[in-house]
Amino acid sequence: MTTTSPLSKRAAQERAYHDRRYPVVDFNQAPFTIAWEVTRACAFACKHCRADAQHRRDPRELTTEEGYRLIDRLAAFGSPILVFTGGDPMMRRDLFDLIGYATQKGLRCSLTPTATALPTVARLQKAKQAGIRRIALSLDAPTPQVHDEFRQVNGSWDRTMKILHNAREVGLSVQVNTTVTTFNAHLLPDMVPFIQEVEAVQWSVFFLVPTGRAQARWMVSPEKHEEIFHWLYDLSKTAPFDIKATAAPMYRRVAIERRRAEVGDGEAVTFQGAGFQYADGLNRPTKGVNDGNGFLFISHLGQIMPSGFLPIDCGNVREHDVVEVYRTHPVFKNLRTYEKLKGKCLVCEYREVCGGQRGRAYGLTGDYMQSDPACLYEPAMPIPGV
Repeated sequence: MTTTSPLSKRAAQERAYHDRRYPVVDFNQAPFTIAWEVTRACAFACKHCRADAQHRRDPRELTTEEGYRLIDRLAAFGSPILVFTGGDPMMRRDLFDLIGYATQKGLRCSLTPTATALPTVARLQKAKQAGIRRIALSLDAPTPQVHDEFRQVNGSWDRTMKILHNAREVGLSVQVNTTVTTFNAHLLPDMVPFIQEVEAVQWSVFFLVPTGRAQARWMVSPEKHEEIFHWLYDLSKTAPFDIKATAAPMYRRVAIERRRAEVGDGEAVTFQGAGFQYADGLNRPTKGVNDGNGFLFISHLGQIMPSGFLPIDCGNVREHDVVEVYRTHPVFKNLRTYEKLKGKCLVCEYREVCGGQRGRAYGLTGDYMQSDPACLYEPAMPIPGV
């Protein structure tokens, strides 16, 4: 007996067209992006901090030698992007040694420091020399008042802007990260001039996931998510920087729908990442990543997780092979098996380009395979059992 796929015929045709024209990394075998939380120490106390960062380094952090061994194994994936993050990665004295080693192994390295006094011009230059291709800093509002209150540190807005300018001056590619919450959603349009001012190559717009210190009540509504997605799509047509909706794979659906409305039914439409071909070498994949599906997270203690927003412990690099865990652990395999999704995500015709934000589903329902509660879209096919 033949079963009917929940994917529409047109969606299947568009996916086949995409796969022929834009070959992608096999996410079953290797992630496109790896985030390594090299420390959880940080001088800031941001309201929404995923890591629930602390002021002092944990003595149980991976040592330098353990870090080298981890990098050796990550290189077995090929040449994924390796994001040195935290906490504040600048609080590790061996940071540049680790970056240099990863660069030698062929990994494409980026850095997300905190806007403290640590990222001096000299250290930014040292980061570049070690192999950093892109530096990303968080700017959450167009005014110091809102940003500083969100970050719980006076002067953090001014320092962020200064570091971004300094990074550009030393020749680093710059990315600006903004987390969308009820505190700043109405201010997003006013952010654009500041993204342009620092000549950012990418604006990564994060949508709040309730984990760590982030609270669900600070999330914008599903309707507001949708409104912002459409605004971002409009902005992407004229902005001199690329736009990435992070922790919001539903944006891919909106991009496809909007493009389809523009070109009509005569042309196959797919989400391609809209280019992202910059000289820093951190090209976006043509297939969007999701928790455990093209993305891998290593905690400061060496825990292997699908992402920082989906903190399910699947092993530890001190005891387990990170390559095998990514490829074979049941949690990772579930996250890459669309037929195991639940609720409306299971029957959605966009499930293979979106898949819902798994960390948000976990944070709000306790089930990482449930539908993303922030998604407004209602699929055409009925949900089984409903």
